[in-house]
Amino acid sequence: MTRFVIDAPTLLHVVAEGVAVAPGHQLVAPQLLRSQALDLLYAAVRRGELSEDVALDRHEAMTAVKVRLLGDRVSRHVAWRIARERGLESTADAEYLALTRLQADAFVSVDPQARARADGVVPVGTVEQLSA
Repeated sequence: MTRFVIDAPTLLHVVAEGVAVAPGHQLVAPQLLRSQALDLLYAAVRRGELSEDVALDRHEAMTAVKVRLLGDRVSRHVAWRIARERGLESTADAEYLALTRLQADAFVSVDPQARARADGVVPVGTVEQLSA
């Protein structure tokens, strides 16, 4: 089994594009994943990029995606260290990297900035690998 850490933009991409995660893969993320994804949907509605109906449909769909949510003390400690070492603005960004380091094979994000933050810290995968 291959374990992939995904972030909120990637969860929404999986839902919007109908990406089918292969049976041999497991998705993992910090506990904040769904709250961040909901925030992104709300922001898209406020900017006029999505209708409220579409956003709420995507919210329902994202809750059906099987993701193991983690947030133990060790991963939070590692996130703190990564944030300090990399000079990150937020430990939330580092939580994804910490989980990848501790629990997964690769970090997958559709966000170029998130991929750049992960480069050199953890292995980085692609959305295409999720369905392979």
